Amino acid sequence: MRASVTGCKMSVGALLNGLLVSVVAALLWKYSKLSEHAALLEEELHMTQQSQEISQARIDYHVALQALQEHGTRMVCTGKMHTDRVCRFDYLCYSSEAEEFVFFHSNSSVMLPNLGSRRFQPALLDLSSVEDHNTQYFNFLELPAAALKFMPKPVFVPDVTLILNRFNPDNLMHVFHDDLIPAFYTMKQYSDLDDEARLVFMEGWGEGPHFDLYRLLSSKQPLLKEQLKNFGKLICFTKSYVGLSKMTTWYQYGFVQPQGPKANMLVSGNEIRQFASVLMDKMNITTVEEMEKDGGSAEGQKGKKDEYIVLFSRSTTRLILNEAELIMTLAQEFQMRVVTVSLEEQSLPSTVQVISGASMLISMHGAQLITSLFLPRGAVVVELFPFAVNPEQYTPYKTLATLQGMDLHYVSWRNTKEENTITHPDKPWDQGGIVHLEKEEQERILASKDVPRHLCCRNPEWLFRIYQDTLVDIPSFLEVLKEGMKTKPSVKRSKPASTVHPGRVREPQCQTSVQTTNEAKLTVSWQIPWNLKYLKVREVKYEVWIQEQGENTYMPYILPQQNYTFSENIKPFTTYLVWVRCIFNKNLLGPFADVLMCRT
Repeated sequence: MRASVTGCKMSVGALLNGLLVSVVAALLWKYSKLSEHAALLEEELHMTQQSQEISQARIDYHVALQALQEHGTRMVCTGKMHTDRVCRFDYLCYSSEAEEFVFFHSNSSVMLPNLGSRRFQPALLDLSSVEDHNTQYFNFLELPAAALKFMPKPVFVPDVTLILNRFNPDNLMHVFHDDLIPAFYTMKQYSDLDDEARLVFMEGWGEGPHFDLYRLLSSKQPLLKEQLKNFGKLICFTKSYVGLSKMTTWYQYGFVQPQGPKANMLVSGNEIRQFASVLMDKMNITTVEEMEKDGGSAEGQKGKKDEYIVLFSRSTTRLILNEAELIMTLAQEFQMRVVTVSLEEQSLPSTVQVISGASMLISMHGAQLITSLFLPRGAVVVELFPFAVNPEQYTPYKTLATLQGMDLHYVSWRNTKEENTITHPDKPWDQGGIVHLEKEEQERILASKDVPRHLCCRNPEWLFRIYQDTLVDIPSFLEVLKEGMKTKPSVKRSKPASTVHPGRVREPQCQTSVQTTNEAKLTVSWQIPWNLKYLKVREVKYEVWIQEQGENTYMPYILPQQNYTFSENIKPFTTYLVWVRCIFNKNLLGPFADVLMCRT
């Protein structure tokens, strides 16, 4: 009996011990889980803080991480080829260790276009507006979203971002042509790329001398590739656009063929002027045109507008050796003030302020001439070229000035006298030096009188000649300038050139009649385009194409009236196809109306 009681007591004791152990284990497990959860919360708080170091925008880190893990990356692009493609991404990530972008796959991922291996032929898209340059290609690596478990915790960028490459941020021409204007209009294409969007530059350059210009595109500080390393090993952009529109570029730099205007320009001076106006507003610059609209003038008077000439002065390379004489000659010849500006000594905004009211801008060939986009309508751009440099082969500023809607007049002058030039063969190669070349090649360059057409970018003969200093021959300069001014059109500053195209002609119809077995007549008539009744157009004409059915050739006619009877080459019992369209001012073409089928 005692043994039974003792055994019973031992069983109860063991049971109590077991319960105690279980309770303690449960408490320890719960404590462990709470500690783990607390550590996770602490880590998420830390990662949220890191995300907020990049942006002041708030982000729910847990929600963002869950979205990335469950839905992965999503991509939808516009454009058929890598050269015209811009892609929008949700949760595109960047490994600062590997220096690679990463696309995370899940069952909810979207990849349009889904190109497979064609994505590498040669790239998904160009990060720069410079077309198909092998240093500007963009692509990404792919990983399953499950791989996130084994990777560093991502830092999220909550801002909408525009990810791109600056092509050459040290050169003002490249800054405007390749970066600022394309970025400005890319941001116009997508409504969420607004003033709160953030630009991310991935080419690897430092800020450069013109970084303040990039800051004008957004209220948020741009990010450089090198800065991303400071925020974490894996940075994920919650919403980003990658690539730049190329629609606003007008020049190609000679990587495949010698440099010159783009063959398929899609931009007009009106878009360039809109950009310039916005940028001047952000730089707090009031133009003469705006002051005149407000009822004032540059000097607060209602008298004749103060007209002046701006001359770019350089102090290190491509000098005008007789600058003072040139200034005096210009002042006497045109009875205007001559103002000198220098980007080496003045800020860009102060330079633009002066240029925005000038009647004429004169400069040696160089990147500073891109500021001609700030000139008022009707102004003259005069570009000076050193000895042996052909103005017809280097035309980025001529092309800009002559864009329809820029309303600028362009004149070039070339030094043709070798005795009026000073060369610098002993300088470094990138400033025109040639002493590093073989003796025979140096002698050839020195003897050359004209730089032959060449590809970009380190042609020693081109560099040698473009970095010359020049003594401007005043008589020949004035002769060229006066001759060029003879063709200067009269442009009213307040009225940009019209580029409105006609609509379709309305109600086109045809009537036929047979005169004899060998003669017939075809009468075609139509009504004016609908938009013409709301426009003041200097000249309206109509283009008619007539083609015999089954033939490959057609007969074109330009007519001033809205109906016409054709008899020459019109055969009886024959079917003709007829197209009609309207033309404004000789070169603004409308669309063809639907083809008419006319049976004689």
